[in-house]
Amino acid sequence: MNAENALVPLPVLLPVLAAGVKILIGPRRPLLKRAISVVALAAVLAVAVALLVRADRFGPQAVRLGGWPAPVGITLVADRLSAVMLAVSSAVTLCVLVYAFGQDVAERDRDTPLSVFHPSYLLLTAGVCDAFLAGDLFNMFVGFEMMLMASYVLVTLGGTMARVRAGTTYIIVALLSSMLFLVAIAVLYAAAGTVNMAQLSWRIAELPGPVARIAEVALLAAFAVKAAVFPLSMWLPDSYPSAPTPVTAVFAGLLTKIGVYGVIRAETLLFPGDHLRRLLLVAALLSMLAGVLGAMVQIDVRRLLSFTLVSHIGYMIFGVALGSAAGLAATVFYVLHHITIQTTLFLVAGLIDRRGGATSLARLGGLARTAPLVGALFFVPAMNLGGIPPLSGFLGKLGLLRAGIAQGGALVDVLVAGAVLTSLLTLYSLVKVWNQAFWSAPPDDPPNDPRAGRRDDPRDDRPQGARAVRLPAAMVAGSTALVVLSLAYTAAGGPLYALCERAAAELLTPQTYVRAVFPSGGAT
Repeated sequence: MNAENALVPLPVLLPVLAAGVKILIGPRRPLLKRAISVVALAAVLAVAVALLVRADRFGPQAVRLGGWPAPVGITLVADRLSAVMLAVSSAVTLCVLVYAFGQDVAERDRDTPLSVFHPSYLLLTAGVCDAFLAGDLFNMFVGFEMMLMASYVLVTLGGTMARVRAGTTYIIVALLSSMLFLVAIAVLYAAAGTVNMAQLSWRIAELPGPVARIAEVALLAAFAVKAAVFPLSMWLPDSYPSAPTPVTAVFAGLLTKIGVYGVIRAETLLFPGDHLRRLLLVAALLSMLAGVLGAMVQIDVRRLLSFTLVSHIGYMIFGVALGSAAGLAATVFYVLHHITIQTTLFLVAGLIDRRGGATSLARLGGLARTAPLVGALFFVPAMNLGGIPPLSGFLGKLGLLRAGIAQGGALVDVLVAGAVLTSLLTLYSLVKVWNQAFWSAPPDDPPNDPRAGRRDDPRDDRPQGARAVRLPAAMVAGSTALVVLSLAYTAAGGPLYALCERAAAELLTPQTYVRAVFPSGGAT
């Protein structure tokens, strides 16, 4: 391992080591456990920023664990794309952890043999980092499984009936996508004799066309399930809203973007060209429209946000399908923006639940007067997601629209129109939440609507009604930090977009990635 690349494994190792220490501590000393989590994730963030600086200045940073050369050993690679996603995801997970302290999620299992929230959350973070840094498909699969095993615990945390039911759906879908991913890896290994992505970048080009297309379709299908691309997204609106708020937020903000990251890698490094371009464009359009139409008819804030998540995945797939430098740059920028904004909105939905006692619009009202801070924390990211200028959501959408218009074509023009319509309908859905939850008068006698988000398990101890008055400082701090981070994307929009353009250029010239993994010219 070169000394200058020694930072690359740390984002994976630090959370794993911290999780092990916290398991040894057990349910005792909650303050110490919290300190360990914060220090570990803060260190991951610092390392991620350092990797981003090095990758931007000197090109991809590769490390061969144990000194084994590629493709025999495990290789981790931090290029501009993986480093910037690592930095943003590290900042988001740290803010969500602070929010969780306020909600006291970690202490709800204090009567069990182990305090499972902290170790599971750290392992989830390690899995995310490993997926971003993996230099081969099997190691990426391992990162996915680390992330998913932790998510199985987190999505059912508390053991309520609703969470177990939703968690069962999530687990079944996750297992099926993992099996599909493993099948795709097996096909590629059988055909090309390697799973190292740098080596696959030239070996796949030598494969017969039908074999390469089968492998590409299988790999994209696995990533599409994880990214919640329509029609493989029907599991998401029922699975995410039932989990505890910090868990839902990090799932919505990060886990779907791992799938998008996989699609970007597959379509630029492994399968460059326009073989499945039309299929991806159609999937992007359907994701946009199905997601936003589903959001329009929802009366529960969390379910509404879950459907907007599906619709905005369509924007990212649109940019990937364009395949141009402008489209990829806008996609990378939009992914970074959406990780932060979607996480923020789910955290604020938790504040709404705590302050108003529900997330159903039928049972909310008057929060702009009784909780103006919550109103401000919702309004800024909502307008950002809706694409109001000059916020980062507008910058990302404008970049995608300009890339689409420049490329042209009947189907692309339909996508451009669909993207504009989706943005307007997203804004309509979020304004509906603002009008009913914040601006209108609170209902005197809230209806007992089965969709209204009422608690279906007496053990679900989320605050209700008039008891939901006090907002813990940590919950407000975590949400506020993410709002400030999202505004920083707008303030630094020029330099950040320029970084995304350099990342896109690097994606379209995979030789730099290959040379980082095989400095001597590569294996045959």
